[in-house]
Amino acid sequence: MTVSAVIFIVLGLFFFTGGSIGILRFPDFYSRLHPAGKLDSMGLLMTMAGMALYTLRDFSLPAIITALKIMLIVVLVFITSPTATHAILDAGVRAGLGPWTAPEKKVKE
Repeated sequence: MTVSAVIFIVLGLFFFTGGSIGILRFPDFYSRLHPAGKLDSMGLLMTMAGMALYTLRDFSLPAIITALKIMLIVVLVFITSPTATHAILDAGVRAGLGPWTAPEKKVKE
């Protein structure tokens, strides 16, 4: 059980790292919201699932209740994360931020 918990936590850290790199590498506000919302949610799911599995290593009623609380946190984040991402996107649109466009390449004559 501990090995599977470590695997889930490492996978979660992988997704968090991918999301962080995506936020740094993408060119504009709108495209940065994608890794911020998607990969952070997946990273949280994997990491918290690993923590819940680690909590269940001694199978008792308090451990089960703690694991259920951890999974409830995941459910709440899965509900609030898309809502927060949409609110941030809407604020960007209302502020007048336009999408990124590639600069035109100069043609050599």
